[in-house]
Amino acid sequence: MKKSVAALFSCICGMELERLKGVTQKRAKELEKLGISDSAQLVRYFPRAYLDMTDRTSILSVYHNDMALLAAQLVSVDPMNYYSRRKTVRARLVQDGVPFTAVWFNMPYLAQRLKPGEYLFYGRVQNRYGQISIVNPTFEPLANNVRLKGLVPVYPLKGGMTQRVVRESVLSALAAEKIESVIPRELRQKYDLPSLFEAYRTVHAPRNKTELAAASERIALEEYFVLLSAFKIIKGDSREARIHRYNVTERQVADFEKRFPFAFTPGQQAAVRAVYDNLTGPVRMNRLLQGDVGSGKTAVALTGIYMALAGGYQAAYLSPTEVLAAQNFALLQKIFPEYRVGYLAGGGSAKEKRELKAAIAAGEVDVVCGTHAVLQQDVRFARLAFCVCDEQHRFGVAQRNALSEKGEAPDMLVMSATPIPRTLSLVFYGDLDVTTIPDKPLERQPVTTAVVPARKYDDMLSYIRGECKKGRQAYFVCAKIDDDEGEVTSVTELWEELKNRLPDVRFGLLHGKMKEKEKSAVMAAFKNREYDCLVSTTVIEVGVDVPNATIMVIMNAERFGLSQLHQLRGRVGRGSEKSWCFLLVGSDSDTARERLSIFKNTTDGFALAEKDLELRGSGDFLGTRQSGRFLTDIKNLRYPTQVIFTAKKLTDEAFERRLNFEEIRQAAMQKYESLKDVVLN
Repeated sequence: MKKSVAALFSCICGMELERLKGVTQKRAKELEKLGISDSAQLVRYFPRAYLDMTDRTSILSVYHNDMALLAAQLVSVDPMNYYSRRKTVRARLVQDGVPFTAVWFNMPYLAQRLKPGEYLFYGRVQNRYGQISIVNPTFEPLANNVRLKGLVPVYPLKGGMTQRVVRESVLSALAAEKIESVIPRELRQKYDLPSLFEAYRTVHAPRNKTELAAASERIALEEYFVLLSAFKIIKGDSREARIHRYNVTERQVADFEKRFPFAFTPGQQAAVRAVYDNLTGPVRMNRLLQGDVGSGKTAVALTGIYMALAGGYQAAYLSPTEVLAAQNFALLQKIFPEYRVGYLAGGGSAKEKRELKAAIAAGEVDVVCGTHAVLQQDVRFARLAFCVCDEQHRFGVAQRNALSEKGEAPDMLVMSATPIPRTLSLVFYGDLDVTTIPDKPLERQPVTTAVVPARKYDDMLSYIRGECKKGRQAYFVCAKIDDDEGEVTSVTELWEELKNRLPDVRFGLLHGKMKEKEKSAVMAAFKNREYDCLVSTTVIEVGVDVPNATIMVIMNAERFGLSQLHQLRGRVGRGSEKSWCFLLVGSDSDTARERLSIFKNTTDGFALAEKDLELRGSGDFLGTRQSGRFLTDIKNLRYPTQVIFTAKKLTDEAFERRLNFEEIRQAAMQKYESLKDVVLN
């Protein structure tokens, strides 16, 4: 008898939290603050780290900004200042006669929970001017930890939740959940796959690192199997016969390239040839064009647009933000003076938009440049044949399909400045023709990369201040907007600090929680030199070109992938002045030093992407930025890249043999119902 779909989905649709042993109504509400609403989500709430209970550290041996596990005596808690904006809780600690401080920001409720006694603290240690503190540490009474041995899971926390409560709740959920594999039994037996349930139990309570690694790999294999199955179901066969006939000649294309103030590199020439061959061939183009920041992808895209315009067709150029769309609009007007270019974004009056949309529908506008506004239902084209999506990871398949449907099977060129390792592109983008521009930008200034130790932080700020006085600009990038756990420097925290430290320097603030218009206004102000420095999260990875910005400061650089660091470094070095990329490190581990040494000495984005994949594993590489909303629940797991290829092998075999196809289809589509909105097609 076939398994019921409900049984297969037991890991997705779990038991109500309050039905779990030991989970009270109060605990259930606290767990909901972590985004956990049932037992299935609870067992998939994987630890972000593990504490080796034998690896307790002396406070005197910890470097500035290192994470540490400390056993210490809590002596007293300072009175709370409830009128302070940050509502700081400060406790006085002693370890082996050495006094230091524990500080929690924006967590006033902790003041009532902290009583004198011995505790285990885990957090980021700071040593500024001889004052030692541990910032926003997690903590537990030492008496509670006599039973904890080996590797102890550490979970992300919010509000008043504690590690002990999460651990106990997870164990209750594991006892209640029926976790079954979607991978057909025939394949599990053929390849001797371990039990999925045992893997879940081990990840939450590993006895050693070897056991943990095997369990993480098994869970990742299951997740990629479901994901790749969804890819197969949604994508299908994307190859379509060509409808539009381009009559442009190679001579015309060569003449058009002379409009640019530079000669095309060999990589650009090869990319133009690939597009030309595609557009003059029998199959509709569905191509991914990737290349390093500044490698000339836009020039290739504009050449493709010209091929369509020369044939009497319309083209569309889609950008992810208004700032970038406005920049591209100005470029299109410059390159195509003999054609009418329309700009469709959030601004403009209702009358202007109506007139522009009417002109587009009548075929009077040749190129439409804009943001998501181009996708609105009342935007109609007369003869759309060529579409460009800039920064493809910002658009989902549903959005690109909406653009495609405005024409009759138009050719699609999606572009990415994010280097995708060849190994991953073969798996995830196998249905696309992938063109890579490998050349380095010829006119770009080399950027000198330096790791800045804590003792040189003040010197770095003094240098930046001096450069700002000379009219230069700088970026400061943080990994998070806010940080409840105190492990990284948050963008809001740094912004406040820098304004106080450098009162004569103008600092702008930019992060993902701001509205699109706010972000656009801040970026425009920075470009117009209304700010000297921009303190930001990684939203500036895709932004306007600011040639005057010559300094990039990356806080907690070890928290970023090499590819992401490379993208951030590419924001500077765009003008004629000497440019710098300063890396501030929060962890002095051997792994962090190795990765940042590679980054410092490597300028090839694709080499960095491959190395990143090797060092950090595919879970970190894909992350939320590379893969939209999928795979985020296993982002804390560490597993080898080979897992992806094993999953692809199992997926291919399951589909070829039609093993449990309906069960796989339903499981994949329930898990990734919105996949069409976030992946390439």
